[in-house]
Amino acid sequence: MKTILFTILTFLVASSASFAQKSFHKNKVIAHRGAWKAQVLPQNSLASLKEAVRLGCEGSEFDVWMTSDGVLVVNHDADFDGMEIETSTYKDLLTIKHENGEKLSTVEEYLKAGKKQKGTKLIFEIKPSKISVARSIEVAEKSVLAVKKMKAQKWVDYITFSYEGGLKAIEMDPEANVAYLTGDKTPAELKEAGFFGFDYNINLLKKNPQWIKEAKALGLTVNAWTVNSAEDLIWFLDQEPDFITTDEPELLFRIIKDRK
Repeated sequence: MKTILFTILTFLVASSASFAQKSFHKNKVIAHRGAWKAQVLPQNSLASLKEAVRLGCEGSEFDVWMTSDGVLVVNHDADFDGMEIETSTYKDLLTIKHENGEKLSTVEEYLKAGKKQKGTKLIFEIKPSKISVARSIEVAEKSVLAVKKMKAQKWVDYITFSYEGGLKAIEMDPEANVAYLTGDKTPAELKEAGFFGFDYNINLLKKNPQWIKEAKALGLTVNAWTVNSAEDLIWFLDQEPDFITTDEPELLFRIIKDRK
């Protein structure tokens, strides 16, 4: 009986690992703030996440801030329709809605929606606090704890402009994929610090294309933001990156298809 139970448990663990490794799309397309532009959807909304999933994007990026009462919410800007997130309570923020009627999502609500599918990864951007570095670190810590609480580790990769926040995320979950956004660290420095890769501005990478080769040689992943023109998309595809973050996922899919 023990042998049978052990076999079943081993199968379940292996199946879980297979899901983590094989079920997600591998097409390089990361929808920036979800797939919002073509369908005129609110950025960072559940609707734009759903559209990214429908398109079959490899990832859907979203941005996370912490309210004054410690609630993690999903929004790109530091304010939500003029209300500063870091100095407002979540209850205050609920008085405003997205254009489509959605309320501002908490991280838990966003992750719950994202876990309903197994094709598109959730690219979790930990926004740096405008108040202090210490608060940026706190946001990173709470972000990783929220992902663990929701059992969403297989779905989530992290990105951040906060170097200190990135280090905290790596410390909190050494198995997590954490990429750096700011562009002020060399691939060697990122490798030494334990980052998964870089996600740098496209113009910075065009000025420093050697970083792409260096990152690959070090086993780091390569991504760029925010790559929207056909010219830039084609240039970056020629560099054979791991991912491409874009507001134009439909255009990128067409370019990739035409190149086959």
